[in-house]
Amino acid sequence: MKKNSTAQDIALIAVFAAIVIVLGFVSIPVGAAGVPIVLQNAAVILAGLVLGWRRGLSSAAIFLLVGLALPVLAGGRTVISALGGPTVGYLVGYLVSAAVAGAIAYTAPARSNKAANIGILVVAGYVGLFFQYLCGVFGLMWRAQMSFGAAWAAQVPFLLPDAGKVALMIAIAFAVHQAFPDLRGARK
Repeated sequence: MKKNSTAQDIALIAVFAAIVIVLGFVSIPVGAAGVPIVLQNAAVILAGLVLGWRRGLSSAAIFLLVGLALPVLAGGRTVISALGGPTVGYLVGYLVSAAVAGAIAYTAPARSNKAANIGILVVAGYVGLFFQYLCGVFGLMWRAQMSFGAAWAAQVPFLLPDAGKVALMIAIAFAVHQAFPDLRGARK
């Protein structure tokens, strides 16, 4: 199979969508807005960091499409049930964060030095997380009738856990890129 083939891309997208789905079994409810601490948000960022923006976005989209029919969201919910709740913005944030993290992560040349790769992955991971929060804030404003400030304040309980999860995803992404340097394939 040649590098960057369609079959390989489909397989990678499916594997990462499955990882996101499996991590939906971990959900810890916290905060006043009823938004749980989950691992799915970090897995979506990992998909972007490892696969790049197109495949990472596709992975998140497949996960959400499966969620229209099956209860794959954290807490055993479907995407349909979440659309009417306060977490709707985070679902949009999954798509945005995977794309943003992937776009930034793939700005580094495939064979650049380790420090540069780690630095770019750190920026990519945390900018992706910021966009999840931003989309989540708008979802809370819309569905929970919160003010902009109150919606941002609702993010506070998640800052440290999410920072730790993203740090772990950055380490995993770096290890994957070290082990499989050709994963990035030919750039267009």
